[in-house]
Amino acid sequence: MTTTTGAPDGAVAPRPHAAPGLPGLARLAWSRTVFEVRGFFRERDAVVFVFAYPILMLAIFATVFGSDEELIPGSGVRFPQYFLPGMVATGVMLSSFQNLAISIAAERDDGTLKRLRATPLPATAYFLGKTGQVLFSTAVQTALLLAVAAVVFDVPLPIDAGRWWTFAWVLVLGTATGAVCGVAFSSVPRSGRSASPVVIPVVLVLQFVSGVFFRFDELPTWMQQVASVFPLKWVAQGMRSVFLPDEAAVLEPSGTWQHGATAAVLLAWLVVGLVVGVRTFRWRRRDDG
Repeated sequence: MTTTTGAPDGAVAPRPHAAPGLPGLARLAWSRTVFEVRGFFRERDAVVFVFAYPILMLAIFATVFGSDEELIPGSGVRFPQYFLPGMVATGVMLSSFQNLAISIAAERDDGTLKRLRATPLPATAYFLGKTGQVLFSTAVQTALLLAVAAVVFDVPLPIDAGRWWTFAWVLVLGTATGAVCGVAFSSVPRSGRSASPVVIPVVLVLQFVSGVFFRFDELPTWMQQVASVFPLKWVAQGMRSVFLPDEAAVLEPSGTWQHGATAAVLLAWLVVGLVVGVRTFRWRRRDDG
């Protein structure tokens, strides 16, 4: 039987209905980000906790320590203003590190990651989607916190562009670092059910030693040194440089805001998180081969 293909002898005629190629990485990452954001907001109890926790903690500490008492006599800095940077920092940690470490462990446990790995979706698009969701939720959470602080507790917000630039790069770099470390840490829990008991104590300990709930300069020296190893302390310090006057830098152990050190430590943890995550990330449960 002879079939006429319209192609020269020895040539292979193209298939008339060839499957189109996958969209580019940027488009896939954007689509995955939209998917992740929708999934995040469907978990209403988690959304309420993540958004409300920093606001509630700010209200509690402002009430306990007094919203009218000055931290430094004559400075005009009151306790709500001092605790706001720590609440912004802890919100970043909740939205990035804690959120991803727990949610990815749960997705691994219920087989979502295994099924996703069998699709043509590039792994990079999956991780960029997670990071995009974290950046979006962090931005919303931080905006709500700043609005409540300004309206309810009369916390003065910065008015010069330089401070807002510092706020932006500390927020973005801290969020990216927390997201990468959360992905890497998601391989530590043995199952989805054990993720919360494993992750939350780590977050709580870091909050207590990093100057989130207490004045950092009043913590024991050894505790300050331990906290200086981890990103949360530096995010909180970077945020204090934004929302506190320059005179308040004397409350830091170094007497300065250390912006260079803040960027260096966060970048170092970003690189460490990437390396560890690439080497240890698992798409399947431990008992699934």
